[in-house]
Amino acid sequence: MVHFYRKITIITSKKPANTDLNDEIRWLGGSLGLFNLRDKDSSCFRIFVELLKTARNDEGMSSDELALRANLTRGTAVHHLNKLISSGLVIGHRNRYQLREQNLGVLVEELKKDVNRTMDDLKKIAEDIDNWVR
Repeated sequence: MVHFYRKITIITSKKPANTDLNDEIRWLGGSLGLFNLRDKDSSCFRIFVELLKTARNDEGMSSDELALRANLTRGTAVHHLNKLISSGLVIGHRNRYQLREQNLGVLVEELKKDVNRTMDDLKKIAEDIDNWVR
């Protein structure tokens, strides 16, 4: 049996008022636990923005291309790509990376479905455990 793990983090925070596009991207990524205080030079944010810019071309980019565009080392780019992959936002195929969906609205909807499936599974297991301990 193959196990696939995805870590989807949801952080509830008030959406800031009077935002620009970058603020909205930062809020979206922050709400998904991607951009945090440890990322002092906004590396993950910069990788995400580069992936967002090329989301509609359906070709993806290599880690080297992403590192160059985001002005990062390849190691830093790969670190953040792995984080974005494990969160379910990015897919990698043949050493090329792209957003899971070409449209952010659709991507968020897919994440919502992932969370709902997991919550349904958790509820079923919880009910089974409740029945077992009675």
